[in-house]
Amino acid sequence: MRILGFSKKWPKLEQPEFTTFRFARNDKDWEVGEAVQVVYKPRSKGREPLGNAQIISKESRDCGALTKEEAIEDGFVSRFEMFAWITRVHGTRWAYEEMNKLTLEWIQEDERL
Repeated sequence: MRILGFSKKWPKLEQPEFTTFRFARNDKDWEVGEAVQVVYKPRSKGREPLGNAQIISKESRDCGALTKEEAIEDGFVSRFEMFAWITRVHGTRWAYEEMNKLTLEWIQEDERL
């Protein structure tokens, strides 16, 4: 099971379904139906498994076409704040690559880690 890491405990992670935006992976891109382990701070000593989730939809998106509503749903207060965060983390990659909009649902939510 692959890891889907988060550097912040976003409020959206408390919902039964949530979305996240990710660039395509070079090794093997995310796939609908794939089960993932959601982890807070995956590359640190403070690593914390949050539970398992399943990707229920995947939509390729041009970053310039992301809406204010999507940015808010993703945990930001505005599109500007979302783009600032993406630029800080990924540089200008958003300008020439599409992102995947992944929708996930928790599996075994009552037994969440």
